[in-house]
Amino acid sequence: MKKLLFLLFCISFAGYSQPVKLSEEATISVITCGPWQGELYSAFGHSAFRVYDPAQDIDDAYNYGVFNFDQPNFYLNFTRGFMYYQLGVYDYKRFRDVYIYHNRYIHEQVLNLTQTQKQKMYEFLQWNALPENENYRYNYFYDNCATKMPGVLRLTFGDSVVFDGSYIKTDYSIRELTDLYLENQPWGDLGIDIGLGSEIDKKATPYEYMFLPDYVESGLDHATIKQNGVFVPLVKEKRIVYEERAEDAPKGLPHPLYIFSFIALIAGILTYRDWKKKKLSTWFDAIIFIVTGLVGVMLSFLWFGTDHNSAYNYNLLWALPTNLIVPIAFIRQPAWLKKYFLVVAVIAVLTLLLWPMLPQKLNIALAPIVITIALRGFIQYKLRKAS
Repeated sequence: MKKLLFLLFCISFAGYSQPVKLSEEATISVITCGPWQGELYSAFGHSAFRVYDPAQDIDDAYNYGVFNFDQPNFYLNFTRGFMYYQLGVYDYKRFRDVYIYHNRYIHEQVLNLTQTQKQKMYEFLQWNALPENENYRYNYFYDNCATKMPGVLRLTFGDSVVFDGSYIKTDYSIRELTDLYLENQPWGDLGIDIGLGSEIDKKATPYEYMFLPDYVESGLDHATIKQNGVFVPLVKEKRIVYEERAEDAPKGLPHPLYIFSFIALIAGILTYRDWKKKKLSTWFDAIIFIVTGLVGVMLSFLWFGTDHNSAYNYNLLWALPTNLIVPIAFIRQPAWLKKYFLVVAVIAVLTLLLWPMLPQKLNIALAPIVITIALRGFIQYKLRKAS
């Protein structure tokens, strides 16, 4: 993710040898920043801690969404899913102003902590920001900048913090929660739906909802912390730092469903013409099978060669890696090619019939592509059988 490219310029991290003693005026808050549809990585929002102590001249943002391009094998690790993010500490006002500039709302939840609890949490954050502790293994859904908010609270206070998830009345999967934020980015949604497998189709627990900053904010509103043997609300005060202005979502490419439906229409016309003329449009099939084969190779690599959430990816039902051999086979026309097209067509039809029952929710925009594969597979088989 490129979440903080526009923030890296303002990072002024400093190591700490001995934590400062916070004054009675100090507050620790969770900052929730709203989504921004300008980029895919920003569509889910952002979370950070704020430590404010006017008596000590402290006003810092603790941001778990920073990564370092200079880390060894950065691009290889990114591809393989071995990303390491880090905790960055920098001036809160500079952090805040970037989000205001991009018209992203900012909500602040001041935590209801005793002086001892504030000091304990501050010391944990200071320790976590040390160079030897600042890096962590990033995961899209289970260990990101948002999950660090409840995670740090649990690490600091243990069972003294309780998150009550009974307010969650929905039964979304992780994929469905992701979809909620990508209505204005259908191509980004398609990419996620293709690349990530059935693992993210499991129903999320209320706690797992908090991989999204909005649900971190809601989760904190319904959380309690133990003080003097009594559980009290975790949030002492909520502040609206900035509320976004109404503006139109940025326009992009036409929806993939429209483009893929147009491709399926072309496939239907060509299939009808091929049947009438008894002559195959091999050029079209070469393109379709090259593209779907490349997608299949990529998915196979994500499944077996990386640590991404891509295991058991049912998109491989239509994106068969073996499709890449079809354009090469067109040159020599081996006898097995006829049966291969039949198998591909049958799998495509079964995929369409079983679509609602598959363990993985496939993106509906892909249905025209599967229809295209079925049409072209059957016409290739029929005309080759007749010849």
